[in-house]
Amino acid sequence: QVQLQESGPGLVKPSQTLSLTCTVSGDSITTNYYYWSWIRQPPGKGLEWMGTIAYSGATYYSPSLKSRTLIFRDVSRNQFTLQLSSVTPEDTAVYYCARDQAVRPSLVKNDYWGQGTQVTVSS
Repeated sequence: QVQLQESGPGLVKPSQTLSLTCTVSGDSITTNYYYWSWIRQPPGKGLEWMGTIAYSGATYYSPSLKSRTLIFRDVSRNQFTLQLSSVTPEDTAVYYCARDQAVRPSLVKNDYWGQGTQVTVSS
């Protein structure tokens, strides 16, 4: 049973860098043909794909966030991390990590999503 768990600070100040880690159990993040993504949902809005790191280590980013987003992995810990720089209150959202078989995951929550973590950007 694959499980994903997000972790990181729940409160970030404007202009700082948000950093969240997804710890995966039950599968390796290097397993062929699986993609590991970050998705967020601001309050009152829909789900938004942010970016993905592939089993190969290749990365893909949403064009709207690409300039502020970095995703990298630690294979030894079976974790992947999201960094979002220069945050504003508009980056307040519930952040999810997810596994899919496509670069851009289906934006429907399923068993291969983490439970999500609330991040608030405020001074």
